[in-house]
Amino acid sequence: MPQAEDARTAGARRTAFDWTDAEARRRADAGLVRTLRPRAADSDLLDLAGNDYLGLTRRPEVTGAAAEAARRWGAGATGSRLVTGTTRLHTRLERELAAFCGFEAALVFSSGYTANLAALTALGGRDSLLVSDAANHASIVDGCRLARAETSVVPHADPEAVRKTLGAHPGRRALVVSDSVFSVDGDKAPLAELAEACRAHGAGLLVDDAHGFGVLGEGGRGALHEAGLAGDEDVVATLTLSKSLGSQGGAVLGPARVIEHLVNAARTFIFDTGLAPAAVAGALASLGLIRAEPGLAERARTVAATLHRLLTEAGLTAARPDAAVVSVRAPSPEAALGWAADCREQGLSVGCFRPPSVPDGISRLRLTARADLTDAQIDAAVATVLRTAPSAE
Repeated sequence: MPQAEDARTAGARRTAFDWTDAEARRRADAGLVRTLRPRAADSDLLDLAGNDYLGLTRRPEVTGAAAEAARRWGAGATGSRLVTGTTRLHTRLERELAAFCGFEAALVFSSGYTANLAALTALGGRDSLLVSDAANHASIVDGCRLARAETSVVPHADPEAVRKTLGAHPGRRALVVSDSVFSVDGDKAPLAELAEACRAHGAGLLVDDAHGFGVLGEGGRGALHEAGLAGDEDVVATLTLSKSLGSQGGAVLGPARVIEHLVNAARTFIFDTGLAPAAVAGALASLGLIRAEPGLAERARTVAATLHRLLTEAGLTAARPDAAVVSVRAPSPEAALGWAADCREQGLSVGCFRPPSVPDGISRLRLTARADLTDAQIDAAVATVLRTAPSAE
């Protein structure tokens, strides 16, 4: 009997994950294999794929602050924020983020992803309604799933659809959630109209400002500041520290009572190790640079507009950017992959979006503008994209 059990156990070990081989073949047949490609610390590639919108991630003030924090506080936070993971750096960053963006309070997380999960799960619930834009980021989609609330997905950037959905659930606790700037095409959400729809039905508004913060609003204060909604009692924002601030981590900003609720109810805050002090200090240094150099936001927008103008004048189809994301259509998923690879071969790194990552089925190259790009670099990037562009056939 023991021998028979050993044989069954050995067989289970051999076959338990055999199903992943079939999944790998399915992905390969569909052309959907993702591959990790480590990069060197120094590269000759011109980077229009990353999200360092303001060009701060390598600024000496930022890297120096991060290094000094690691020496003083250690490489990690050592525990969850409620145990040992909160340093004076964390609380200072929260105060400064809230003040800069115009909110009452803020709470820092280990990533923008966990910030979205926290806000949605803590502000949602089984008896609540979440109304989510069809083009929202994956972290919002996952947060809605984890919230165990009823979720209604509405057409992209459609305030009237939001209004009708809320009207169909009178008196119900509801939260409308939207990106401020959508990561695929770089278009802005109609935030003022969404807020109006929410207030007509007593719903809250949650906005992921990952791609707006640092680029939109006065001096980069964000899309909600630009829309005149920052600090309103029924508005909550999430953002990331890994884009315009060139560091790592995320944050939720809103009324103090909402932030207090997250401290007590958000599982990705309570049970997650705090953000490393080096990342906090780097973000603080970047925030100081944004305050000192308010023209960075405008420069990022100007670079995006220039990229769009030059590409469209040359005959390519590109979405008009509202912030720093420039999306250029490709004729097929295969063409998009080849186009991105050819750009890389010629010294330019660009993003490549294709199904199923894009729900509309349209494959794209995604170029991210940076405030530190020179005019010569912009011209070189455009020339490479045009030189490698696939045939529309």
